Amino acid sequence: METNPAVRSCEVLVSGAYFADLVFHGLARPVQPGTEVFADGFGLVPGGAYSLAMALHRLGRRVLWSADFGSDPFSAHVLACARQEGLAEGAFRHHPFPVRSLTVALASADDRAMVSFQDPVDAQPLAPLLGRLRPRVLVLPQLRWDEDTVVGLREARQLGTLVVMDCHDTPATLDDPAVREALALVDVFTPNDAEVLRLTGADGLSGLSGLDGAIAALAALVPTLVVTRGAQGAVAVRDGERHDAPSVRSAAAIDPTAAGDCFNAGLVHGLLNGWSLPDCLAAATLCGAAATTAPGSSAALDAAELAHRLDRHLDRPLDHHPHRPLDQDQHRPSRATTNVG
Repeated sequence: METNPAVRSCEVLVSGAYFADLVFHGLARPVQPGTEVFADGFGLVPGGAYSLAMALHRLGRRVLWSADFGSDPFSAHVLACARQEGLAEGAFRHHPFPVRSLTVALASADDRAMVSFQDPVDAQPLAPLLGRLRPRVLVLPQLRWDEDTVVGLREARQLGTLVVMDCHDTPATLDDPAVREALALVDVFTPNDAEVLRLTGADGLSGLSGLDGAIAALAALVPTLVVTRGAQGAVAVRDGERHDAPSVRSAAAIDPTAAGDCFNAGLVHGLLNGWSLPDCLAAATLCGAAATTAPGSSAALDAAELAHRLDRHLDRPLDHHPHRPLDQDQHRPSRATTNVG
C-alpha cells in the first residue's frame, strides 16, 4: 500500500519523552565517589526527544513530536523552549499532574555520564497516531519492543512510513525474540558501537574484529544499520555494502550530550532528500559535531549552514537520487511501497 504524500500531515513524527537536562560541562576529570569536581559551565537545556524534533525542525522539516507534559516546572521549561523554536504542538498531550523527566549530565569534551529520573506516564498509542498523521518517517529515539510499539511498527509498514530507531543505551540483547521481532520491522537502526556489542552479546570480545563481527550480525537483521563510533566516526551497512565515515572534530567541543540526536536528524534529513548513504553519513556527522559546541542541542544546524558545511566537507556535488530515496522493497519483498520522496 502506498500512501499519497498529499494526505500526510507531517514529514517526520518523533515519538519519545522530553527530558530537562542539567548539564555540567568542562570537567577537568571524571567524578569519583567521595570527590568533588567543579565544572567550567552549567546549563539547564531541553533534551530527550526534544533534541531530535528541534534539530529536524531547524533543518526545515515539517515535524510533529509526540510527547507528554505535566504541571511540573521541567515540563513547563521544555514546552516553553519548544514554542520558542516554533515546533508544532499537534501531537502534544498535557496532564494536570507532574510528568517530570530530567537528567543530570556530567560532560567532558569527548563523553558524558548521566543520571536520570522519569515519572511514569503511558505514552500515546503509536498505531492510531500514525494512522492520523501519516508521516513519511517515524523516528523512535529509543529501542522499544513492547506490544504497542510492535503494533505501531506494523502500521508504519502498511502506511509506507520509513522507521528510524535509535538504541539509547537500552538494556536488551538479540537473545530476546521480542527484540528481534521489533528490529525486523525497523528500516534504519542507529545504535552506537557499545550498544552493538551488547545487543549481539559480543561485548566480551576485544578489538576491532569483535566489533566488525557484531556489526555484520546486526546488519543481517535490519535493511540499513548505522553505527556511531565517537572519535572513530560512523559506519553504515546496507545491502551488504559497508560505508565508513570519519569523525568531524570540533576544537570548541564542550558537551556531547545531544550529538547522537543531532546526528540522527542529519541522517533523516539526508534520507528525505534522497541523498546517497555516504552523503547521509556526511550530513549526520556534521550535525552531530556541531551539536557538541554548546550545551544540549542549542547549536543544532539549520539547513543553510548544513549545506554550507557539506560543500566544504565533500568538495563535490551531493550524490542525489530524487526518485529512489531509500527503497525498502529491494530489502523486503513483502513490504508495502515506501515513498519518502
